[in-house]
Amino acid sequence: MNKTEPRLILCMKWGAAFEPDYVNILYRACRNHTTGPLRFVCLTDDGKGLHPDIDTFPIPEIGLTQDQWYTRGIWPKLAMFQNELCGLSDRALFIDLDLMVVGSLDPFFEPKSRLITLDVGEGWRPGGTATPEVGTGVFAFDIGDQRQILDSFIAHRDQVISDFFNEQDYVGDKGEELSFWPKEKVISFKRFLRKGYGRDLIKTPPPPNSDVAIVAFHGASRPIDLVKPGIWGRFPHVGRGPVNWVQDYWKKYASE
Repeated sequence: MNKTEPRLILCMKWGAAFEPDYVNILYRACRNHTTGPLRFVCLTDDGKGLHPDIDTFPIPEIGLTQDQWYTRGIWPKLAMFQNELCGLSDRALFIDLDLMVVGSLDPFFEPKSRLITLDVGEGWRPGGTATPEVGTGVFAFDIGDQRQILDSFIAHRDQVISDFFNEQDYVGDKGEELSFWPKEKVISFKRFLRKGYGRDLIKTPPPPNSDVAIVAFHGASRPIDLVKPGIWGRFPHVGRGPVNWVQDYWKKYASE
């Protein structure tokens, strides 16, 4: 990538699961934590309410039935591996909407491995050493590369959805030359910060340390749940909101 070209960050939004605020807050957080020009793209079925500096494109068609859009996993995300993706080119960083960007994203554009993904296996814990498992919450790739992932899916769509628990497992099986982000750069809220077994009802989860760039929320809860008063999470891992540092993040990037 030429140093004068904007860095490219992608996200995806469809249906009613995420309000426009999620996209706008992610955009502003990425803008705040990226050096130099930035192009932020949202692939969506509804661009209403999005910040004017966000480029929007329709989610590419990859042969999913209506039911398959909402089956386990996030199968529409495989559209990122199209040979021609909305006229975009060069290196791209994809980030899910339910992640918080709290540190510099510059290092995420430096490695040139063909596909760099998130490890969501049992090793993704403080001190964990288990075999990595591919997660697609944060991944970097060159647009037009890894076409075999989508080609195989289109050719065997129903069988793939039957054989693989979710799109992450499928990408892990079909992706070539995979590598993983350093564990300390992208942390899981519920594995690194949440205490569980009712302790978060008494003492709220601490903020991430300064080395962390992204906090991932997977399963219960989402960031918005920690912004509001009330109980969040699922028994026995429940806490009480608002969590100040999450609330501060939400307010800051919702109002800029």
